[in-house]
Amino acid sequence: MSGVGPVEPGEGTRAWDAAEPPPPQDLGQPHGRLVALYARHRRAALASATAAVLVAGGGYLYATRPQEPPTGPAPYPSQAVDVTYLGKEGTPANAPRGSFSFGMKVTALSGPPITVVRISQPYAGLALTSVPKPPFRARTGFGHKIVFTLHVTECAHTPRNAGLPFLDVTLRNTRAIEDHSFILGERYAHDLSEALQVACSNE
Repeated sequence: MSGVGPVEPGEGTRAWDAAEPPPPQDLGQPHGRLVALYARHRRAALASATAAVLVAGGGYLYATRPQEPPTGPAPYPSQAVDVTYLGKEGTPANAPRGSFSFGMKVTALSGPPITVVRISQPYAGLALTSVPKPPFRARTGFGHKIVFTLHVTECAHTPRNAGLPFLDVTLRNTRAIEDHSFILGERYAHDLSEALQVACSNE
């Protein structure tokens, strides 16, 4: 039997045989790719952003912190020390005849510690020793008692009526070393004159 049936579609002519076209790429919007990248690395991005904010905030606080004014050089030792006369002291038992002792207090008022390098007096007929014996250090804010003993070596070269007697003290700190004369006041002048009269009364 012969006849013409329906025409069979040829290979590759069916609709489902055609390959599906790829999904269109959104080339005009590059931020779409950034969004996808952020979605994949969201935790790392948040951690990095937080760290950056903290570093920037800490740097700002450090840069704007209140700062101490720059400190100047240390004062000269004679400007940062106070010497006060304390009065008569008992003469050491081993002191030679014609000796007498007085007390004074040395206080470093400010700045670095001050070293008392030497203590002397200006009269040729007197010799001076002290306890403690220099050099010794005076700490800031603490009064240091010094007992100094004068010994008459020649009465002719001592002042019978000392008006304003003084002691020569050599001081040193981190800035300088200075020789300074300290006038101990009227009480010291009276006590020294009286002691000299007693010591030289036999001559």
